[in-house]
Amino acid sequence: MDPISNPFAPGAGTPPPELAGRDELRETVRIAIERTRRGLPTKSVLMVGLRGVGKTVLLDRMRDDAEANGIQTLRVEAPENRSLPAMLAPQLRQALLRLSRNEQAKELATRALRALAGFAKALKVKYADIEVGFDVDPEPGLADNGDLEHDLQALIEVVGAAAQQAGTALALFVDELQYVEEEELAALITALHRAAQRQLPVVLIGAGLPQLRGRMGSAKSYAERLFDFPLIDRLDSDAARQALTKPVEALGVAVNPDALDLVVAETRGYPYFVQEWGKHAWEAATVSPITKEDVKVASKAAVAALDESFFRVRFDRLTPAEKKYLRAMADLGPGPHRSGDIADKLGRSVTSLGPTRAQLISKGMIWSPNHGDTAFTVPLFDEFMHRIMPGNEWMQA
Repeated sequence: MDPISNPFAPGAGTPPPELAGRDELRETVRIAIERTRRGLPTKSVLMVGLRGVGKTVLLDRMRDDAEANGIQTLRVEAPENRSLPAMLAPQLRQALLRLSRNEQAKELATRALRALAGFAKALKVKYADIEVGFDVDPEPGLADNGDLEHDLQALIEVVGAAAQQAGTALALFVDELQYVEEEELAALITALHRAAQRQLPVVLIGAGLPQLRGRMGSAKSYAERLFDFPLIDRLDSDAARQALTKPVEALGVAVNPDALDLVVAETRGYPYFVQEWGKHAWEAATVSPITKEDVKVASKAAVAALDESFFRVRFDRLTPAEKKYLRAMADLGPGPHRSGDIADKLGRSVTSLGPTRAQLISKGMIWSPNHGDTAFTVPLFDEFMHRIMPGNEWMQA
């Protein structure tokens, strides 16, 4: 079939042609944001899940939903080794400039811009990566103490007041939140807590790997009372089928039921993998309908594509010791696994492997579902490790 018409184009955060199985959560977030706008008690929402379940896509769609309802938003991704103030400052400036065009909120938005100028200037010494320009002078004494927890709280208060005056809310959409340093997470939690106490319309919609729950609790013990942590998991069978069939049916193409069954089985319902299989099944088929034989051909191409992109980009960031640790995990199966079992597989003590395990958690490759347990954050990574490091030679490396 025509490759130009292929509806599937899997990529990092690329929106799928059909966002299946997520309507209920989108509605939950819409209600939370609208309650925030009205000054009603509500919790911020932090979505957690493995790689490839569509958290980034969902976050962007929720932001689109919010903006369509007149909500002021900002969107940042928290990469490793970049500070929270550096990420927030430019986006807050843009949101405040938009608010300053609202006649009712102009005065408060301008004051918030002065607060932001003082905030950035005072914290520049500690967070050298802050780069943002301003057309206003700081207001002395406003968010300029040089203490992140105090200053971010003051800044969010004045920003929230401006949004309230404009009859809207400020929704912060933050992806990869697990990479934010604990001290900075604590400051963000404190600021959101204060805004909630003052009934100011500021809400956080975040996304991150499963360890985010624990990191938020470590940053502030009361975090669990401020946030909901919905789990973003693989699609159920019906949703996975819908994600595949609706885009192709819109182009006049059908998919045989046994072909659908095979896609669901091969992908385990993980949204990114469904997109990958859909792309290659389209390319393998010559005519409608897409058959089971087409999917068998597509499976080989899809696995090869994942090995060279989705999996490989993560594998290449690992040290030899980290690769060996993950290969030992893979030998034990999909997981989760006891840390002691992994150590036994490597012929090492749990204590000696502690730094390697901690580094893999820091890199977002593994997480701990329970004390002493270790699991992959990337679905099907155990199968990839067998393919990329076959045999038993790795044990002697």
